[in-house]
Amino acid sequence: MILLALTVNGDEVAAAYTNRILTTVLVAATTSAATFAFTWWWARRRALQQWHSKEFLDRIIVSLNIFSDGYLKIRTVLERSIEEVFLNKVAIAKVWAGARATTADNPVMPIPREDRWFLLNFVLNAVAEHFVDGHIRRDAGMPVTTVRYALFLTCELVGEERIRKVRAMLIRADLLAEFPHMDSMPQLENPWHADRIVTLRRAAELYKKEPDNFLVLEVCV
Repeated sequence: MILLALTVNGDEVAAAYTNRILTTVLVAATTSAATFAFTWWWARRRALQQWHSKEFLDRIIVSLNIFSDGYLKIRTVLERSIEEVFLNKVAIAKVWAGARATTADNPVMPIPREDRWFLLNFVLNAVAEHFVDGHIRRDAGMPVTTVRYALFLTCELVGEERIRKVRAMLIRADLLAEFPHMDSMPQLENPWHADRIVTLRRAAELYKKEPDNFLVLEVCV
């Protein structure tokens, strides 16, 4: 009788253990499926909101503005998610607030004076990674060309539907100090680059009045 009781109890324990394992697996699978479905739904909802509002503020593009051979030439230095550049949620919130305060006529971000250096320094650190080789060559005594660039934050409203994007601009500091196209238009590689001239004109005006809206970095190539 004792042996039979032990056998029955053992079977019950095994069955209970198996049921517990199955329950755990089913709960984990259901939770994973629900999480995946919610994440997919949230990402799609956010993408649709961005599309309809024409606000693409979750990424930042750093662009180089070159004046060469009579042309404005715009070249991308890097594009990253905004979280990869501004490594702080408060900083991201401040960038978004500044981005939404821009207009088509004034695309330079209005950033509170106490926040300017900190926000720009995030971008400077990201940009500096792309030019470290030149500084090493200079430190090694090798010949390099040094260029000083002004860096500033904008949120241009571009195109017929006025798409809003976060951008950091690089332009030679000497050109920004004496911008050559305050009253003229250079040749453009694309017609919509005329919006960039508006941005650079506003930046040149601000550079004279409030230079702390800009950081100047030295690049060696």
